[in-house]
Amino acid sequence: MPNKSGFQDAPPDEGSAFSPEQESAIRIVANNLHRLNESVVKAVEAGVTIELMRTARYHNETGNWGDQLTPVIRPAK
Repeated sequence: MPNKSGFQDAPPDEGSAFSPEQESAIRIVANNLHRLNESVVKAVEAGVTIELMRTARYHNETGNWGDQLTPVIRPAK
C-alpha cells in the first residue's frame, strides 16, 4: 500500500542475507532517506525546487560502493 509520500514499502524478506551490522546500517540509511524525502516535500511545498544529484561515489576497496548526493536548490519562479 502506498504511504503518504506515494512510495510503497518493499515486501518483507523471507530471511535475511545481511549480517546484523549490515541490517542496522541499512535501517539507518532507510530512516535518513525517509526524513530526507519528508524534507524535500516540505521544501517543495514552501516554493522551491529540489534536485538530488550524485556528486560522488564512495568505494570501500572491497567492491562495495554507494552514491553520495548533493542537492541543487532553485527558488520559486
